[in-house]
Amino acid sequence: MTAIQPPTLEDPRALLRHLYDVAVQRALPLHNTAAHLPAPPKGRTLVLGAGKAGGAMAHAVEALWPQEAPLSGLVVTRYGHTPPRPEGLAQRIEVVEAAHPVPDAAGLEAAQRILALTQGLTEDDLVLCLISGGGSALLTLPGEGLTLEDKQRINLQLLESGAHIGEMNTVRKHLSRIKGGRLAAACAPARVVTLTISDVPGDDVSVIASGPTVADATTCADALEILRRYGIEVPASVKHQLACGALETPKPGDPRLARCETHLIATPQQSLDAAAEAARALGLRAYVLSDEIEGESREVGKVHAALARSTALGRSCFEAPCVILSGGETTVTVRPRAEGQPKGRGGRAGEFCMGLAQALGGQASVWALAADTDGIDGVEDNAGALVAPDTLARAAAQGLKLADHLARNDAVGFFEPLGDLVVTGPTHTNVNDFRALLVT
Repeated sequence: MTAIQPPTLEDPRALLRHLYDVAVQRALPLHNTAAHLPAPPKGRTLVLGAGKAGGAMAHAVEALWPQEAPLSGLVVTRYGHTPPRPEGLAQRIEVVEAAHPVPDAAGLEAAQRILALTQGLTEDDLVLCLISGGGSALLTLPGEGLTLEDKQRINLQLLESGAHIGEMNTVRKHLSRIKGGRLAAACAPARVVTLTISDVPGDDVSVIASGPTVADATTCADALEILRRYGIEVPASVKHQLACGALETPKPGDPRLARCETHLIATPQQSLDAAAEAARALGLRAYVLSDEIEGESREVGKVHAALARSTALGRSCFEAPCVILSGGETTVTVRPRAEGQPKGRGGRAGEFCMGLAQALGGQASVWALAADTDGIDGVEDNAGALVAPDTLARAAAQGLKLADHLARNDAVGFFEPLGDLVVTGPTHTNVNDFRALLVT
């Protein structure tokens, strides 16, 4: 059997992909769940969950939970994100699929069923909540005065507005009957243990999937101001309910949440650290900028380009050859399209790569990979994209104008003809953006 050779500087693309794969591997649920599982309770154990990692988290709990202990429940994940069931693993938790990032009727039905399962719980029971990024869209249960169509429209407008994740989830919490601590309140008086995989800057558990089991410190007034700031309309009755506080969420100190606890089982920082360790094992210096980087994707790309250029020219505090890593959750403000202009395709990672490539201007000795750790950049089939020193030259040879693609947020249309999309398929976890710049 031929041993697999580790990637080297002679193959920058393979090296960058290796670091991405290591980061994803570090965040897989089966590797991180056992240490945080409580002991079986006197009563029954109910598993409820939502998120892109939901299927993999459910499988991990089924594999680790004592076979003789009762276990049942329902988890919702994104279409196509349920991993193959391990051979010989009996199914005790139902996994269903729904739409992301814009909710659909399947997500609505799953949320209704999940909330119904909380009925009749006692102090002797345990609720294991498995929460990961994407749960906000997947666990959709419109508040009073809202329809599913309203939620779809509001969600899409938020996604295209440039609002950051904290702002979006503040709105989502207050327009829901299950988010912002409401699911935990419905589980009282049972003990609630939430296992969560963070996909948000700062690992704020009240923001991950809009915190369905976590007390919410934001207010109706906050949600109303965010809607006003981004010009997003809601029905007049809902605006009135927000204005008078009728849609307020459970707050810190709410007695219904007294028996709730939350454990972070995987975080962006852990994945970045794992990638840095892998780079060092290959003889490279590795620097982790931050796991909390936010901002407009293309602008964040330009800042990373400036850092990479100065490093390549020996003018920064980082010493080449090295890898510069970062994470977080950037945003994309969708630009208006001119009449007849094709709709752009892409997500945060691709937009970052376009901004990066433009600012690098063909800088020698700099390669980069940016990809979402869930394997899907926005709503496309790619995880992200690669940038090389010859990206702009190869694009020009094919008649591709980067400025035109940036103007319509069309990362897929730019990188696909170059063969520079990163395609992984669903990874069954989600610790958000992963960016690696290789400076040789």
